[in-house]
Amino acid sequence: MAEIKKITLKNGAVRYRTVVDAGRDENGKRIQLTITKDTKKEVIAERSRIQHQRSAGTLILPSAITLGEWLDQWLEYKRRDVEETTIRTYRLALVHVYDRIGHVRLQELTEDQIQDCVDDIVATGRRKGGDPGTRLAVSTVDGILTRLKEALGRAVVRKLIATSPAQYVRVSLADKKTDKRERERAKPWTVAEVQTFIRGIQQDRLYAPLLLSLMGLRPAEVCGQRWTDVDLEAGILSITMTRTMIGNVKVLEKDTKTAAGERSLPLPRAPWEALRQLRALQAKERLAAGEGYTYSGYVVVNELGVPLNTRQLREYAYRLMRRLGLRQVRLYDARHAVLKALALAGVPDVILAAWAGHTNAAFTKRKYVSIEAEDMRGAAAALDVLHGAEPKALM
Repeated sequence: MAEIKKITLKNGAVRYRTVVDAGRDENGKRIQLTITKDTKKEVIAERSRIQHQRSAGTLILPSAITLGEWLDQWLEYKRRDVEETTIRTYRLALVHVYDRIGHVRLQELTEDQIQDCVDDIVATGRRKGGDPGTRLAVSTVDGILTRLKEALGRAVVRKLIATSPAQYVRVSLADKKTDKRERERAKPWTVAEVQTFIRGIQQDRLYAPLLLSLMGLRPAEVCGQRWTDVDLEAGILSITMTRTMIGNVKVLEKDTKTAAGERSLPLPRAPWEALRQLRALQAKERLAAGEGYTYSGYVVVNELGVPLNTRQLREYAYRLMRRLGLRQVRLYDARHAVLKALALAGVPDVILAAWAGHTNAAFTKRKYVSIEAEDMRGAAAALDVLHGAEPKALM
């Protein structure tokens, strides 16, 4: 055991110092900590604490790493588990944290600093799609906080910090109420709007791919469909890969988002027939274009066989919506309308989740099935019977 040395500073003050063995780092290099205190008793107490924590496996070594530097390391670690598009989403979300408290040393980070950061993000975090300094959606901030908590939890596992200072941080109830009261949320199409859209695009060249969006497929799943995934004899559609985009610029071809996302669906009659017609049309286009045709094997292609990406499909659908005088909704929001229609039609939860490509039926209903007043008209009619009222025609 190292001796305790008496140190006299230039100003005459006396300190006591010793060195304690703290184990080895991940590269096998010996770690030694220097303890300097005002009294020998304090040095002995600190040395005992370090030795005890080392034996118990709870010793936290001093580190100058900042929160921003640790988030960089955590994002690199997460690459083992998630897609590149997800890493980009995480980094874009955490930019708010980097900006506000990324400079703070990880071991000095407090709960109050994180709570203040979260409150400020809610109040002034809007960067895109609105004026800077406007409120950010509570759901978005919840996502940011989830990522931060996961990163700090990993720091605990790596023994960079003893506990996570974000453990009990949350968006305030007042902010949640304000968000619910003030934020306009895009509503999925009603059944009538879906039917208007379908009738209006029946003669369109991309009628079949757009119908796939209206049977609950994600846009990246629609663009990732290959003819080898479509059994036109049995009427089965297999979803095995996607064509998504990074930053709305670069196309990324990859497998499905989750294991549950890889699934086979029976084709309803309208998409089934529309795919037959599209296959025949593409054969004619290929013959007419000759060597100018690019055969990719994808279902969603232009007249020369070049695959369309999700941005092009989305913009194409928007033009059709405007032409038909319909509310402009994202194709992804059309997925909400489809899953809601299936739920209201009495499709069992387990089938609903499998159709959506989810493992959790409760998540599917919570995320995609929002009930409006008109959806409960049948319940009102049932109460009319209970109340003994005569059925009346709607005014």
